[in-house]
Formats: sequence, structure tokens, C-alpha cells
Amino acid sequence: MSASRAARVIGLISDTHGLLRPDVHTALAGVELILHAGDVGGDDVLQELELIAPVHAVQGNTDPPGHPRLPLAVDLEIDGVRVHVSHGHELGVPTPENLLARYDADVIVYGHTHKQLIAHADERWVVNPGAAGPRRFRLMPSVARMTIRDSAVAIEIVDLAV
Repeated sequence: MSASRAARVIGLISDTHGLLRPDVHTALAGVELILHAGDVGGDDVLQELELIAPVHAVQGNTDPPGHPRLPLAVDLEIDGVRVHVSHGHELGVPTPENLLARYDADVIVYGHTHKQLIAHADERWVVNPGAAGPRRFRLMPSVARMTIRDSAVAIEIVDLAV
């Protein structure tokens, strides 16, 4: 019997809109990678996130088109788990059903709605870490942590201080 691999912990963040709350550093402490699902709001947000871990970010509907660090989507594989990151606005109103129909990945990370969501269907995951930037719509600011161990995925939402 082979020994299990060490857990891989990935930070998930979205909708910072130019504001990186100080407790993001605590909420994402120890992650090895950060995936930002768009509406970044400036390179200074990416630079500060890089103090925590390397960052892959995508373009949101409020980010400038053609930004060299913000592709429309990021697809990567982490220990056999296929992860897709996009903002979600490309679908109009992103829902777990239409995201699962559009993207063939094990984990789909999106933003845009500012609403925290974790959905699990047919061995696939859809996650919106919520909005980490300015508080809107009376929603609690948040990020998420995704743990991958032996191809098993676990995701938790981490609320941020208001």
C-alpha cells in the first residue's frame, strides 16, 4: 500500500475590486497557490496576494480588457484534479448547472455574483469564494480554501472581518 501524498492547499478569492482586506493574509496563510476569479481591481492587489503565494488570476467584467496578467480563463491540473477558473460573467448569470454544462473540469471556480457557494454534483465541484473586496449586497466578505489530497477535494469558505 502506497503512502498518501501531502495535502495541497489552494486559496480561492474573487471580486476584490481594488481592496485587499488585511485578514486575507490570515485566511490564506499557508496556501501554496492562490486562484483569483476576477474583478481584481489593479495590479497592487495581485502584488499583495503574491506576498502570500503565487497567483493565477482571470479577468472579470470590471477589469480592463487585454490585461497581460488577466486571461479570460485559467485551466490547470493539481494532483490529478482539473481546475477551471473564470469570472462567470461570460455565462450571463452563472449557476452551478450552467457552469457544469459549459466547463469540463473537476473543480470550477468563479466569482461575479459575490455570493458564497459550494456545490458538489457527480463528483465535480463548483465554488464561488464570495467577494473579498468592498462589502456589497449585505453579503459577508469571504475567501475559500481548497484542499486536495489523493485526488479528493475539500473546500471551506472563510469569512473575513467586515
